[in-house]
Amino acid sequence: MNNHFSRRDFIKSAPLLPLCAGSVVLGASSAKARGPIKRIGPPEFKLSLNAYSFAKLLNGPLLGRGAGIGLMDLLDFCAQNGFEAIDPTGYYFPGYGSVRVGNNGVPTDDYIRKFKRRAFELGIAISGTGVANDLATPDKAKRAVFVKHIQDWVEVAAKLGAPVLRVFSGPVPSGYEDKWDEVAAWMVEDLKKCVEHAEKFGIIIGIQNHGDMLKSADRVIKIINMVDSPWFGAINDTGSYMTPDPYADMARVVPYTVNWQVKQRLGGKEGDAPMDLKKLIHLMKAGGYRGYVPIESLSQPGKAYDPFTLVPQFLKEVRQAIADTA
Repeated sequence: MNNHFSRRDFIKSAPLLPLCAGSVVLGASSAKARGPIKRIGPPEFKLSLNAYSFAKLLNGPLLGRGAGIGLMDLLDFCAQNGFEAIDPTGYYFPGYGSVRVGNNGVPTDDYIRKFKRRAFELGIAISGTGVANDLATPDKAKRAVFVKHIQDWVEVAAKLGAPVLRVFSGPVPSGYEDKWDEVAAWMVEDLKKCVEHAEKFGIIIGIQNHGDMLKSADRVIKIINMVDSPWFGAINDTGSYMTPDPYADMARVVPYTVNWQVKQRLGGKEGDAPMDLKKLIHLMKAGGYRGYVPIESLSQPGKAYDPFTLVPQFLKEVRQAIADTA
């Protein structure tokens, strides 16, 4: 045992002990919301693959559209290309069904066990997973279905060992374009139900800005403050801030970020402005982010798209940007 280490580190950390002790006494259920995440140590990135990069190939067999690949194949791809982790989106698991229905099922425990085992054998961590949902709809009954769906997938995430479950807010409903606060109120009420369930399983709910109800850092941060839980944070989607300076929005959300969607372009699916990866990595480092960084390559209308070629290229570019900003 290194006695010097124990004594010196105890003395250095002594001023923090009252805070730690208070956290223990309060317990998980009564602890105050964390606000911005208090990170320690230098920035550190663990690169992960978001399965959506292979959406068409993964959807093929699931939707009866012929041959494609499965999530097990994607694990092999990650290992071959040196990814540290994978973010296996929920709707590519067998049994999920069609996207954005809301009453989709969950994978069998047998499939989850096999997926976890194969990931472990390959040295691939599971950085998170996600579901399709719409909590912005005015239809309370539909929202209840989505809440149950999210809660079910909280339990799947726990079985997978995925620390974060990614959810959406939903598109601005027709007739509510000028009533954002009203929609946000019922959305937050339902998000709190999801987060309360997630806390029981040690899972963090991350809400993704997706050019929908959440188009800016202001709105992302407002929702996080309204939910007001240390078990809730942001999925920082670099390609979906619909603002004059999306990099400023990305930077403002870094302190609340629990996971990422690093994309090749700005401006959503139709956007064609390339991502300035060096600028992105710089703001991530300046914000002190430590953790998983899933990357996502997207097809563009009218352009050939081969993820087996484009994803490794994008991964190389991200790695180079990290090296260049060291």
